[in-house]
Parts: sequence; structure tokens; C-alpha cells
Amino acid sequence: MRYTAILEKEVDGGYVATVPALPGCVSQGDTRDEVIANIREAAELYIEDCVENGDPVPDEAGREYIELQTAT
Repeated sequence: MRYTAILEKEVDGGYVATVPALPGCVSQGDTRDEVIANIREAAELYIEDCVENGDPVPDEAGREYIELQTAT
């Protein structure tokens, strides 16, 4: 499955990543590579937990992400 992860650089260093389709799936890391590895692992564990508990696995059907630029 493919999921969108959002990476945000922290003011004091490091990164935080979230997966919007997987509520509560959040991770962090000191580097971009580290946060990507961490959020991948977090998403895999989230999905495994859904399967083990017989819960539906969320997907991104119907979601669309675009990048916006504003005049200000």
C-alpha cells in the first residue's frame, strides 16, 4: 500500500512525520532519512495492529493533495 507522509522540519532541529490516513501515526527523527525510516516503521506497525485486531486498514481513497502558493 502507498501512503502519504508529511514531514515537518522542527525549529530546534530534527523532523516530525505524520501519515494523515492513519490517525495518530506520528514519528520523529534527527535527520530526514531517520524520520522517513521511523514513520515507515510506525505505519507498518499501525497496519499490523489493524490486521491483528480485525479492524479495517485505512487507505487514501478519495484523498488528493496539492501544493498551494499564496500571494502573501
